[in-house]
Amino acid sequence: MGLKKFVSVLLLALFSLSFCAGGVQAADLVKVPTAWTDREEAFFIWFAKEKGWDKEEGLNIDIQYYASGLDMLECLPSGTWVFAGMAGVPAMRGNLRYGTRIIGIANDEARSSAVLVRPDSPIAKVKGWNKDYPDVYGSPDTVKGKTFLTTHNSSAHYALTTWLKIFGLTDEDVTIMDMDQTMALANFDNKTGDGVTLWAPYMYTGLEEGWKVASDLQRCNVVYPVWLVADNKYAEAHPDVTAKFLKIYLRAIKTVQSTAIEKVVPEYQRFFLEWAGKKYSKELCLRDLQMHPVFDIDQQLALFDESSGVSKVDKWQEGILEFLNRPGAKHKEMAGADIDAYATDKFLRMVKEQQKAGE
Repeated sequence: MGLKKFVSVLLLALFSLSFCAGGVQAADLVKVPTAWTDREEAFFIWFAKEKGWDKEEGLNIDIQYYASGLDMLECLPSGTWVFAGMAGVPAMRGNLRYGTRIIGIANDEARSSAVLVRPDSPIAKVKGWNKDYPDVYGSPDTVKGKTFLTTHNSSAHYALTTWLKIFGLTDEDVTIMDMDQTMALANFDNKTGDGVTLWAPYMYTGLEEGWKVASDLQRCNVVYPVWLVADNKYAEAHPDVTAKFLKIYLRAIKTVQSTAIEKVVPEYQRFFLEWAGKKYSKELCLRDLQMHPVFDIDQQLALFDESSGVSKVDKWQEGILEFLNRPGAKHKEMAGADIDAYATDKFLRMVKEQQKAGE
């Protein structure tokens, strides 16, 4: 065999070996389908995927887009996803009806779930009627009998009901028009209703229109978490995969927390444009990041801790369950649910033990 031919054969053999090795490596990755809406919590799993951290853990994270948490739950029985980022209200419904379980915390969106009114509204003229909530606008007289646009059984609806409670009112004391966020925004802009409850980024559009925040969940002293949830059967059958999923998500959180927030904005813009198909300004992206506090692993373990009684995680769930059982609400079978059974920190503890072991 001539030298030239020998070299060609050798290079071909090496290329083939390299290709086969790469193919085996890809085949060895565990595909992990996950579900998200186009909100801040999805950024962290996208960021981790961009960095290749899933592959470092032997996973191939599939990031699927859904319009809402309810849409995610309706697709769960078909096995389309095993982990998701989901707001508090749909997560509770998932716990009760779809066999999901909370395994971690994505963020707190209490500041970005708000009741907005027009600047000339009588509601905007009264601040601190209830002295325990000095930054909340409105009063029983200015609120009762008014019409509000919201998305039924959502974080926006939770914000509305919580606000009404401050005045001793319930959903039954006002008129509620149920519509999705896009329609709520458009209809309120067309002078329908006396107030609208929106979540981010829709509430930012309202602020740009000059509407006034009458209240948000934070002003009502409520934490409203977006949870990391799992199909409980899958999580119990695959604890290592579950811990790895949390590990890469928390790695993204830690990286973002340790970076000046202004430097995160370009990646945040790229996430929305490339994954969600939405072009947002630097200013909006900066505001959105600032409006969603996140928690590292030690903070999360402290929030799950039950050594001194009921954990904060369970208390947050109790508030959401109370909302789902509010006067006039349907599905009263949710009352009496075993809150403690719907959240676990055991997979977070697995990640922490791995960190201690230097893995």
